[in-house]
Amino acid sequence: MTNMPPADPRIEAVATRLKEAAQKRAEAYAPPTEWQPIWKRPRKPKSIKAKKAELAKQRKRLKAAGVRRFYGAQSPRPRPRLRQNRIGSAAARRDTRALSRMRHSNAWLW
Repeated sequence: MTNMPPADPRIEAVATRLKEAAQKRAEAYAPPTEWQPIWKRPRKPKSIKAKKAELAKQRKRLKAAGVRRFYGAQSPRPRPRLRQNRIGSAAARRDTRALSRMRHSNAWLW
């Protein structure tokens, strides 16, 4: 036979509040009803004003890119269209160095 303490109304009130709070949290964390990924949801049509604003923004962006491209081509510093590959240029440097050494030495070619 177990001895049960008399029911304390304060503890009962706290217990009911805790149960209600737990129920609210469970409802908050429950997945939304009939959830669909964003690409499957029906589209909300844009207003004409929103469409025009988006197009104006795009036009402005493309125009700025064109201006940058134009002034990049007008650059005062010429850039080579196709750079030599590294092996060829290294071989050319070696040859030049050897010829330069021969030129500046006092060795005679017999």
